[in-house]
Amino acid sequence: MVRHNNVVPNNHFKKKWQFYVKTWFNQPARKLRRRKARAEKAKRAFPRPVAGSLKPVVRGQTLKYNSKTRLGRGFTLEELKEAGIPVKFAPTIGISVDHRRKNRSLEGLQENVARLKAYRTNLVILPRNAKKPKKFEASAEEAKTAQQKKGALVSITKEKPTVELVKITKDMKDFKAYHKLRVERMNERMVGVRAKKAKEAAAEKEQAAA
Repeated sequence: MVRHNNVVPNNHFKKKWQFYVKTWFNQPARKLRRRKARAEKAKRAFPRPVAGSLKPVVRGQTLKYNSKTRLGRGFTLEELKEAGIPVKFAPTIGISVDHRRKNRSLEGLQENVARLKAYRTNLVILPRNAKKPKKFEASAEEAKTAQQKKGALVSITKEKPTVELVKITKDMKDFKAYHKLRVERMNERMVGVRAKKAKEAAAEKEQAAA
């Protein structure tokens, strides 16, 4: 409700509306431009993957985001060691390395080691010298059939939480949760009083015995 003797609100927001109209007539052309840019990027990166280097799966910071996973900066030295990949060799085959990050959990370490191993098994390393390929390099036949990877290198797999179903028993139904909570709160509150009474009773018993 309007109070006091003020001017009645009567704003004219529809004046000169044509000056404030925003148009997107360039949207189809931008779509084409983005497509061409992606194709050009893939051409420049060939035969390497379009997505770039492999990143680890990490947890977000703080209590708000640590339940969610995302791609991190690079793999730790411990993860590379577990996967059997030398630290200096990793960047040369498209694996990001972050020497500052530390593994805080065994699950996270195992997940990223599995990620590295999956990447390594599917990786085709073209030989520098086609006549003398090294052990870890691809043969001439494999090099010919190798294709450029488009899209995510190794996608993040999110497991759905499993719910355990339990049959409700008679004891569960008869259990009075609120009553139990009140009793336990009272027990906690009375610890000092009961201890004092027990001490006094023990002292009186000793006096009586003497």
